[in-house]
Formats: sequence, structure tokens, C-alpha cells
Amino acid sequence: MNKDFLQKFANNLKKIRKQQGIKQDDFLNVDGISRSMISMVETAKTDITLTKLKIIADVLHIKPKDLLDFDENE
Repeated sequence: MNKDFLQKFANNLKKIRKQQGIKQDDFLNVDGISRSMISMVETAKTDITLTKLKIIADVLHIKPKDLLDFDENE
């Protein structure tokens, strides 16, 4: 697991979620995703599957690629 990559992904997810005005609790009723999972992803404590990436993107009303659109060199 590439911790640096996960941390950058986590930061991007959290930033997008907050920009959308979506709370972690808004994932409570989402099939396959829990609030605790979002918390673990946003703190880079776990990795996710492509299926979960798609579900998260759908909740945020964005394309999955937007979650991966961050500068790896930062």
C-alpha cells in the first residue's frame, strides 16, 4: 500500500466532500459504504475498491476520475 498516494487521495476526497457540503453521515444509507469507511478513507487508514470509488463519486455527484485528480508531486 502506497501511504503517500492514499494520503493525497484522502485529502482530495475530504476537500471535494466539504466543497459539496456533504457530511460523512450522508453516507449512512448508501449501500456498500459506511460512515466509518469514509472516515478511514479520509484518514488514509484503508484502501478502497473501484466499485466503492464509483459509489463515493455518485454520492458526491462527480466522476470517479475527479477523486483521482490531484497532483502526486505535492
